[in-house]
Amino acid sequence: MRSTSESLKGRVALVTGASRGIGKGIACALADHGATVYVTGRTVEAGQHALPGTLDETVAQVNARGGRGVAVPMDILDDGQIAALFERIARDETRLDILVNNAIAIPVAMTQPVGFWEKPLEAWEIWDTGLRAAFIAAWHAARIMVPQKSGLIAALSGYVGVTYTYDVVFGTTKAATDRMMRDMGHELRDTGVTALSLWQGFTLTERARENLSTVPGMATQLNSAAGSSPEFPGRVIAALACDPGLHARSGGSFINAELAAEFGIVDIDGRTIASLREIRGAPLWSPGDTSWRLQ
Repeated sequence: MRSTSESLKGRVALVTGASRGIGKGIACALADHGATVYVTGRTVEAGQHALPGTLDETVAQVNARGGRGVAVPMDILDDGQIAALFERIARDETRLDILVNNAIAIPVAMTQPVGFWEKPLEAWEIWDTGLRAAFIAAWHAARIMVPQKSGLIAALSGYVGVTYTYDVVFGTTKAATDRMMRDMGHELRDTGVTALSLWQGFTLTERARENLSTVPGMATQLNSAAGSSPEFPGRVIAALACDPGLHARSGGSFINAELAAEFGIVDIDGRTIASLREIRGAPLWSPGDTSWRLQ
């Protein structure tokens, strides 16, 4: 049974890539705490995408679970559309408390077990959506959050940042995401705004379930029983947003399963999600790491 509260009532969040998958799960988890949640994506009508899920369906669930959902159809590769969204939030809400950079292109070629030279160059879209667009969104978010002296900018990353998983561009994008959040945290250190990356392990999204049955060898490579629901990272983000000590974590990369253990969070089915640190690797960046800083 899901637990609800109003700990985020009056707070405004933006979750990118929320027509389905992890983005939708995060939006719903934040709604459980009463947040206003703007959700972006490209799927407006059923049938536009091979997988189920639309922005309106996400908003309906956000509203049903105690939040207020706002659907914003958007192409994350269009800088003008990103700018317009933040202008709308600043105008209509006058604040932004949480940005979750979740959107990332997952081309079919990513999970194909062939060399990078055998894949189309269009696979670079993973970088453009997962890193470049995330930087632009964080740039706009910081221009709202810094004046209000508070806010959380969270980027979804994972063990792939240090351990080969699927694809060269995928791993490169996630490793760069961790470094980007580390340096953003450094530059935001005196503002009250927190930037960090969150490592999510295998997640039972619509796409993941399809891959388990259709991609050769994937079912044997991944222990799907150890995977979490798409809402699990949202539960962690909600706890972070309510943590008085949040800013001390700025600049760090954190494993969601370990944060969940710290906050006493379980998945929607009551399971404790295990950290894969010993199997798949550990984050490189700790909060407040300024040992490299030029004097």
